[in-house]
Amino acid sequence: MMRIFLSFILIVLCVTGKAQVIDVQHYKYEIELSDASDAINGKAYVTVKFLQALPELELDLVSGKDQNGMYVFQVKEGNSLLSSKQANDKLIISLSKPSSKNEVRTFEISYMGTPRDGLIISKNKFGERTFFADNWPNRAHNWIPCNDVPSDKATVEFIVTAPSHYRIISNGALKEEKVIGNNKKRTHWLEDILIPTKVMVIGAADFAVTRVDNSYHIPVTAWTYKEDSARGAYDYSLGDDILHFFESYIGPYPFNKLANVESKTIFGGMENASAIFYAESSVTGKRSSEALMAHEIAHQWFGNTATEKNFSHLWLSEGFATYLTDMYIEQKYGIDSFQKRLQNERETVIDFVKNFDQPVVDTVTSLMDLLNPNSYQKGAWVLHMLREEVGDSTFKKIINTYYNTYKLKNADTRDFQKIAESVSGKDLKWFFDQWLYKPGVPELKIQVKADNEDFKLEITQGKTLYKFPIEISIISKSGTTHERLFIDKQVNEVKVKASGPFRIQVDPGVKLLYAELK
Repeated sequence: MMRIFLSFILIVLCVTGKAQVIDVQHYKYEIELSDASDAINGKAYVTVKFLQALPELELDLVSGKDQNGMYVFQVKEGNSLLSSKQANDKLIISLSKPSSKNEVRTFEISYMGTPRDGLIISKNKFGERTFFADNWPNRAHNWIPCNDVPSDKATVEFIVTAPSHYRIISNGALKEEKVIGNNKKRTHWLEDILIPTKVMVIGAADFAVTRVDNSYHIPVTAWTYKEDSARGAYDYSLGDDILHFFESYIGPYPFNKLANVESKTIFGGMENASAIFYAESSVTGKRSSEALMAHEIAHQWFGNTATEKNFSHLWLSEGFATYLTDMYIEQKYGIDSFQKRLQNERETVIDFVKNFDQPVVDTVTSLMDLLNPNSYQKGAWVLHMLREEVGDSTFKKIINTYYNTYKLKNADTRDFQKIAESVSGKDLKWFFDQWLYKPGVPELKIQVKADNEDFKLEITQGKTLYKFPIEISIISKSGTTHERLFIDKQVNEVKVKASGPFRIQVDPGVKLLYAELK
């Protein structure tokens, strides 16, 4: 997800994961949309594996009265009616008999109401009515009953009944699109890949749909407002090239389609599985959103398929997507463009950490506020420095191994560290501890001092000590020499070999995240 907000939502929540007592296997949602009101009618079939014996089932669902929020009016298991209650944005279902450990049971939940959030019902920039789910981070339970945490991944299907002028997009494969009378249409999408609730979505608009003209084995489509069809088809066709690169670098694309969708998401882009929603401003006819598209497409591997255990490890999604975008730019436009992006990202991090004292692995900051340069740009820089530490080929193998180990699963930072250590054969605890579990960045003061008839560089760190390699170029009339130093003390010195006047260039290859010590 790109951190560009089109509106402001304040969510203050703890980001640590709760103990998981259920494992949802499958969601089936029957949703009815209307042009007469913003209320929806819903029926959810939730198949749950109980991880321990429980007398009741608790799901997340925003409570509501008089159609303000979601109101559950019936819960069944098979032919049996069950009692339930709603409190504190929870749906608590009393089981007819307590569950046993590892037992799998399916519950049918009938509900209705007007979503407060999560499903954005509004008008697009052309004044036409639209419906777009926008679930990140835990906003899905504003409109669907679910276990709204990233660690509980499930398959999902949406059967949407809506006025027939709408086209419906969702996750997975299209199973049915049928006009059913009364000027209504029923559309059925099924996603058989395990995904978290944050990327389970529907979108309804008067779409124009264009398939990218290619011979690729994954269908790449542009879903745009009809008025934007030509511009959007041109802009979103970049998805094909991006998909090719990431498949070659990471591994096979995990889903059966890639739909790039113009939408009303509050973010610049939202990486919904196989159906990415982009802000309306992404359609320009000038392909100005290429980096945004690369970021969201990278999430199909990291975030959607290999998913963080909880949001305190968000960098495993956002840092990965940011750096993989940098690498896409590198292979397409060259090293100068790549380094320019890194320099900009470094400056963003330096400005941010001046007033923020939490590490990248952050158990304190509220969920929406985790969409910050620690998760994005600093996370990307950690991967860049890891690449420099282990080398290109080993870094690629680390990325491949991590993805293949945790696809369809969840991981945290230490899990990624173990993969990096196993593949590289190096002890990297020091690296992960200082860059991901320590706030801030190294602060360096580099001075040239006389040393009898020669010179020396004195490299002084700020009060927080880091360990890292740094490259310095010494440039004189006789040529340029390069020094690679390993810094591990508060004050480090190295002799300079130079005849005549010279100047130094610190980090010429843009390989170190650091700030100048004032």
